[in-house]
Amino acid sequence: MALQEEIEQRSKEIHTENLGMSIGEMMSMYADGDLDIHPEFQRFYRWTDYQKSRLIESVLLNIPIPSIFVAQREDGVWDVVDGLQRLSTILEFTGYLKDENGKPKSPLKLQKTTFLPSLENKTWALGVTDSFTEAQQRYFKRSRLSFVIVQKESDNSSKYELFQRLNTGGSSLTPQEVRNCLLVMSNPSYFDKLKTLAEFEPFLNSINISDKNLEEQYEKDLVTRFLVLKNADISVLSGIVDLSNYLDEKIVNYFEENFNNWLDVESLFKRTFTLIKDHVGDDAFKRYNTTKGSFYGGFIVSAFEMVALNLANNIDYWESHPKEILSRIIACWDKINTDGISWKGFSASGRLPKTISIGRKIFNEGQNA
Repeated sequence: MALQEEIEQRSKEIHTENLGMSIGEMMSMYADGDLDIHPEFQRFYRWTDYQKSRLIESVLLNIPIPSIFVAQREDGVWDVVDGLQRLSTILEFTGYLKDENGKPKSPLKLQKTTFLPSLENKTWALGVTDSFTEAQQRYFKRSRLSFVIVQKESDNSSKYELFQRLNTGGSSLTPQEVRNCLLVMSNPSYFDKLKTLAEFEPFLNSINISDKNLEEQYEKDLVTRFLVLKNADISVLSGIVDLSNYLDEKIVNYFEENFNNWLDVESLFKRTFTLIKDHVGDDAFKRYNTTKGSFYGGFIVSAFEMVALNLANNIDYWESHPKEILSRIIACWDKINTDGISWKGFSASGRLPKTISIGRKIFNEGQNA
């Protein structure tokens, strides 16, 4: 298909409309349930009170705020695609914001900012010390926000594609946090199931990652890799240009295809990491020094790909031969050392075929003997 034909085809699939709306109107839409800001997403955004205060300052000083992107659902509700933290900050300050359980969140108390130091300790509620005046509230509510509406006639995947593009790059979200949001937007149950696996204690004990990694949702990234890559063809892995985008595309499809047999998926995951934790511990995902005969360092994802995915694919055998697991892991590193295999500096398409192929070869050897 020629470039112009592609442009014309894709442009027909996305219908948008630009609309200006006052903050007061936005607050009413939220209160009436006509605007869904996905309170589940709050855990993934890490704005400080100072950053929130600067947004309020921008509104008061009429400093332009980037457009809010929403997708109109079949029921007419606007689904926030980009701008959730901006809307949440305004709603939190005015006392409207509710958490994912539907309970009101504590109103935001502002901090002093560069241009408006007197904002310090200001609140919205009238009749209390340091509250906005009625005139200030009216001015604030009359301030306008720019909305871009992705209309319901658009292709179903448009809002997910738009969310991904707008929330990567300069965003404060990690790739997995964006992925988590995509799952919630598709079906909150998908994220709940991913979260349950990521909180499985033997899994956490075996990966033994840092608190910073946990804060950035890396354990959920590893669960995503496990689910998506476990049965992937090596030829497909070789063609991956960007692993993050690949996981974004595949994880929602994975849940859609496996939702009805989730008990089997969960069972396999738990059997795999219980086996690893009980018989190898966190050494399973470390480097191995073949000269010194010992594991060293911390968790590395290449070892995770090499070991966990291939144990899972042959779980019945390895549950009946658990004492062989450690020697097979060492055999993987022996092969890497002997053959001079390296993936340092390689992209995912260069690394994954190597790590997964080595694991498949070593963990499959002799099983039918």
